[in-house]
Amino acid sequence: MKILIVDDDPATLLVTSIALQHAGGYEILLANSGTDALESARENRPDAILMDIVMHDLDGLSVLANLRNQEETGSIPVIFHTARTTPSEIRTLLSSGAKGVIGKPTDPMELSNEIQRILAQRN
Repeated sequence: MKILIVDDDPATLLVTSIALQHAGGYEILLANSGTDALESARENRPDAILMDIVMHDLDGLSVLANLRNQEETGSIPVIFHTARTTPSEIRTLLSSGAKGVIGKPTDPMELSNEIQRILAQRN
């Protein structure tokens, strides 16, 4: 399974990618901005996207809206990986079309299991 990880923090990208490669066996794509995420999603068609909300250029909700408006990326499951996890924030993210939300900080060794759990859910 190919996962695009989107975060503007290099340390988060590194730790998350290592955890998902080693613990989950995923093929990993990386993007450090919303703009790069949109380009990578169109070019590489990942099976899922794990994305932060707060980024320097486009925020995660804007990226999600752009993905949903394009035929080639509209059905890619997006999981937000964020510190913004109040019940109202989670409701907003899910109602915007996210498949799920994983709170930060996250145990890197549990991240793969969380992604699998979310992707297995029916909406």
